Parts: sequence; structure tokens; C-alpha cells
Amino acid sequence: MRSGFAAFPLSPAVQSLLLQQGFQQPTPVQEATIPLFCGNTDVCVDACTGSGKTLAFVLPVVERLRRLEAPLRNNQVGAVIVSPTRELARQIFDVAKPFVATVAWLQAALLVGGTDAAADVDAFKRFGGHVLVGTPGRLDDIMQRCTSMDLRTVEVLVLDEADRLLDMGFRAQLDAIMRRLPRQRRTGLFSATQTDAVEALARAGLRNPVRVNVAVTAALSGRIRGHDHWVSSHAPTDMVQRTPNTLRIQYVVCDPTQKLPQLVAFLQEHVNQKVIVYFLTCACVDFASVVLPRLPQCTSMRIWALHGRMKQTVRGATLAAFAGAPAGILLCTDVAARGLDIPDVHWIVQYDPPQDPSAFVHRVGRTARMGRSGDAVVYLLPHEITYVEFLKVRKIPLQQTALAGELPQVQAELQRHAETDRLVMEAGMKAFLSYVRAYKEHHCKFIFRLQDLSLGQLATSFALLRLPRMPEIKGYRSFDFVPSVVDPESVRFKDKAREKQRQAALRQRRLQGQAGVAQPDRRRQQATLVPEVHLPAAKRRKMQEKNDLDELQRDYSLLRKFNKGKLSAAEFEAATLEGEVQ
Repeated sequence: MRSGFAAFPLSPAVQSLLLQQGFQQPTPVQEATIPLFCGNTDVCVDACTGSGKTLAFVLPVVERLRRLEAPLRNNQVGAVIVSPTRELARQIFDVAKPFVATVAWLQAALLVGGTDAAADVDAFKRFGGHVLVGTPGRLDDIMQRCTSMDLRTVEVLVLDEADRLLDMGFRAQLDAIMRRLPRQRRTGLFSATQTDAVEALARAGLRNPVRVNVAVTAALSGRIRGHDHWVSSHAPTDMVQRTPNTLRIQYVVCDPTQKLPQLVAFLQEHVNQKVIVYFLTCACVDFASVVLPRLPQCTSMRIWALHGRMKQTVRGATLAAFAGAPAGILLCTDVAARGLDIPDVHWIVQYDPPQDPSAFVHRVGRTARMGRSGDAVVYLLPHEITYVEFLKVRKIPLQQTALAGELPQVQAELQRHAETDRLVMEAGMKAFLSYVRAYKEHHCKFIFRLQDLSLGQLATSFALLRLPRMPEIKGYRSFDFVPSVVDPESVRFKDKAREKQRQAALRQRRLQGQAGVAQPDRRRQQATLVPEVHLPAAKRRKMQEKNDLDELQRDYSLLRKFNKGKLSAAEFEAATLEGEVQ
């Protein structure tokens, strides 16, 4: 009896390529999915991250197109693979390319944002693209622009990370793409976390689907719970977990001011390994990428930063550099949490728990992939300890680990840099503001409560010289924060060119300020004349929350204008003071 990939309905060319690439035995998700998807069956696959889902749909796509009675013309499309992020789409494209090349006439095309859409249209017209791999927005855009593209020949549609596609608001683009495709096609939905929205999409877009549910049990990592027609299997639920058994997840409880010393001590201990560190916001990533290389304990470390506000070329180069390095540290947001297969990642550090709890599984899934072992740790503040039980309910086991024995003294060094380099000072202020805003909008509000957050310690951890005026701080009396004796206005950029530009902008604003005085806002004056209306307590609380958020956004906008040189220090002070009084 044949075993392994040889038991599947795959061509000799694909079988040979699998052996060349070192694939000896299929993973459970591949074993359950490939025979179904190669046949006339739609599938909805639910399997933990790192289980080999990409090959589970790439191989059936190639085999179905190989079996066509006649080769497709250049303008005809045979398969569409949709991914939520550019990085994941490029990774899928790279995995698929060698298998696509086993069919002489087959061409694959990558369609993602960050590049010239007109160039993509021109490339399709010249070279064709029988297998389209891309993000929803760019795929929808190219399908509209390229009138010569023939989608009537599409045999297979794959939605990878289907839950994320819906969470990111791509439903309209997905509906537009699916409307253009023929009904007589095979469709596959793949994700590590199936949601009600994914199931609704599956019922609407799949024909007689088979659900493949591959879960991990305490007895055997990667054991197949079963696949069926939307009927749950009967494995004991207390034995099932959402992460591989080869992955050990730990948690550390520490104060905000201990987080950075904890991270530095951890990085020193694992300096010869690959580590991915996840932060809550892009500004927090920027702050860490500015600060860590300046600390004497980290000067010899290779550090990269990656988040969604970077240009696509920078993101691609950063990811490629980290993937190719034998050791190093990647500081990132959840833009690098889904599906990316970065080789030999030893540790995942969650400096901040994710805003969306479903991202936790995807973050830790960057290690312990394809049966390998891996480790992860998450830093929790004392009031966030309930998050451990919350994760255990979601079948994600965690173990507590002790604080590092002797923490490096980095706070004084960090403060010195903030008082002498405006780049560090401004990075800390932006990170603080973005962190507070993101924390306030956390999906698990019953655990991550802003009123439980020590804003003073948080401000210290970001090396703030002064506390900003913002709604969250009003009425808060026990800050546990000592302002710096250094005047923030006196702090200069160490980069002489940037400081020269800042000084020129300050002089220009002074001249403009002397030319005239801004008129008071009449709408605000009139608003004070409106008689007070007595509202129910619940309505007042809701209005207060909205007003607080609006004021926080206003202060954040003022800070951005100030940093860009659009407001002088005096104008910024007056504007924020006006908000404080009102």
C-alpha cells in the first residue's frame, strides 16, 4: 500500500518536486484536505496555524489545472487565491511558483498593493496569469481595470485566512470577486480560527462543502478530529487545544516600567536566536526600534522593524532580511501575525497582548511550525492576569514563568536619551498616545480596562518628560510619575539637518504668530449658551465616553501638527489649554 504523498492523486512531477523540497510525509491537514480538494468537493478547513495549510490548497489548484482538456489562453484565469496581507500573498506565491512550473503552459501572477496597478494590468496583458495570487483590494481593482481578463474559466477559488479577510473589512471586495467567477467552480476556505462570519460565507459561497476540522489533542499533536458535512466531531472538548503540543507558551506578570528591562534581559539571553516581538501599535514599534539600538545591552543585536504604515518595498526588504538571517530580532505589529512562514523562529515575545484576542494564536503560530518545537512568552500587567483564564477557555494553555532574576538598569539610560535627543522624546510621546488610544478600544474591555492602567508608570516606561493633556488623565490623582527637569522645548534633534529644519519652522511660525491672532471659535462660544438638558445616566455615560474619545483624538491631532511644524509651541500650549478648560 502506498503511503505519504504517494497515496494522493498527484502527478509524478509534483511528487518528485515534493521529495526534492524535503516533504516526506503530509501533515494531518494535508492528509485530510488534498484528496477532497483534488476531487469535486468544496472544503472549509479549520486547522491550527503552522499546520501546512498552504500546500493543502496549492497542490490541488495545480493538479486541477493540469487536468484541463486544453491549455488556457494567456488572458484566461484558472484559479484565484485571496490573502488578507501582502506579505502572506507573496509567501503563497513563492510556495506555488515551483509547483506551477511543473505545468509547461501555466503562469502565476502576484497582485498586491504598494505597486503600480497600471503596471500589473500591462504585465497581465503581456504574460497572462492563469493563477492569480493577491489581496482582495488589488484583485478587485485589476479585475475591473483589465477588460481582457477572462474569468469564465476559473476552476478554483481559495480564500486563505478567511476570518481575517472578513475582520479587515474586505467583505465588499470578496463579494465583488465572487460575483465575477462562475458558479461551477471549486472553493476552499482556510483559516486557523473559524468564526460565524466565515461559516456564513462558506454557506453562501460553497456548494455542498465538507468541513475539515484538524485539531490538537493532549494525546497527539496534530491529530485529526475529523471532517464531515458541517457536523461537529465528538472528540472530548477538554482534550482539544488551539496550538500545537510542540509549542510552549509562558506568561510573565510585571509592571509597565519592568517591561522594557524584561525584554532587554530576554534578548540578551537569546542573542543567538531568532525572536519576533509583537507590540500593540505602529508607534510602539517605532519607539522600540529607536530606543533598543541606543541601549548598551543591545548595540550588537540585529534589529528590524515592521508595521503596516511602512512602504511596501521597505516591508518586503525587512521581511526578507529577517527571514534570511541566522539570528536577530523583528519588532512588529499584527501585520506579521498571519500565515507568514519565517524559517527557524525560536521565540515569540508578546510585549503587549493583541487588541483582538483571535490574533494571539496567529502570533504564537510563527514558531513551532510543521511539527517543530517553539516557545512563546507574553508580558501581562498585574490587572491583566484574568487574560490567562480567558485564553485557557479558548483552549490556549499557558504556564507562568518567573521574572528575570537581575534586570538591566535601562530606565535611567532611556530617560537620558529622551532628554538629549528629540527623536527619542517624540517617539515616546507618540507611542504613549497611541497605546492609550488602542488600549481604550481593546476588544476584551472586561480585562483590559483603561481605568486600571497605571498611566504614570506607563508614561515613565515611554520616558515622557511631561504628561500630555488628555481626557484619560483628567481627575487621575495618583500618577506615580515624576516630570523631568528638562524643558521639552529645549530638546534638540541630534540629526543636525532635522534640527535645522525644525528651527526654521519655529521661526516661521513665530513670524506668522506676530502677524495676527487667531479668532475664537464662535461655535464653541454658542455651545456654552445652550441650556443643560437632563439625560438618563446611561445616556450621559455614553456621551461622556464619546466626548473623551473626541478630545483624545483632537489632542493627538494637535500633537501631530506640532511635530510636523504646523503649530508653534505657544499655539500648541494654547490649543491644549483651551481643551483642558472646556
